[in-house]
Amino acid sequence: MKLDFIDSGNEFDFGRVSENYAKYRNIYPKSMYDKLISFGVGRKGQKIIDLGSGTAILPLNMYQTGADFIASDISENQLRYGQQIVKNNNIENIHFKVCSSEETGFEDNSFDVVTAVQCFHYFNAEKAAGEIRRILKPQGLFCKIFMDWLPFEDRIINEMENLVLKYNPAWNGNGFREFRYTFPLWAEERFQIETIHSYDTVLEFSKESWIGRIKSCRGVGASLSDEKAAEFEEEYRSILCKYDDPLHLKHQIHIEIYRSTKN
Repeated sequence: MKLDFIDSGNEFDFGRVSENYAKYRNIYPKSMYDKLISFGVGRKGQKIIDLGSGTAILPLNMYQTGADFIASDISENQLRYGQQIVKNNNIENIHFKVCSSEETGFEDNSFDVVTAVQCFHYFNAEKAAGEIRRILKPQGLFCKIFMDWLPFEDRIINEMENLVLKYNPAWNGNGFREFRYTFPLWAEERFQIETIHSYDTVLEFSKESWIGRIKSCRGVGASLSDEKAAEFEEEYRSILCKYDDPLHLKHQIHIEIYRSTKN
């Protein structure tokens, strides 16, 4: 994938890191899923499509609510790993479809809820918003979620970002500051905002799981050559030697829930 506004248009492919992604990216805390349920996402009998689902992290953490999930992604390899997890655990209410978020191929009014976790910024927002509204049932919910580490509040994260930039100077996934919400243009005449909720949290990682998480990120494993990614890992392991295991790292989670204005 290449996007002009992401990493100066450099190519990246999460399908290259699907094995690490499946192993190390299931990092969202239980508190986040509890909040989603309290906001009306994940009720028994709901039909939910998770866009940009990757290895189906959200469906795998919410299928026990009794909702029926479709995990969708443009990367067949990402979904393949999610399918294997579903198969290994005999889960019956998660299904998969390779498709773009701008053109899913589903019929009008197919879903009660659409979710997008840590991925909406990769979409063509205008086209995806139109498609989301089309496949949502009248008054259906669109739930947009992202979680960011906090480099200006956490020394370990700041050091990690600086090292990623050393190997990948074009990477622009760094430097997150406190989130400020404004109603987006793509939502106008399609949705009304129902819930905005942001909160800080501290996530625990073993050094190994944190390295795996970073290796699976866009700025490293999804874009660097295997040789450069290995060099990055070796240098980062040496940096982490000065810290105790496990690591406790500061993050911020943002949940936006929109209700379709379609009657």
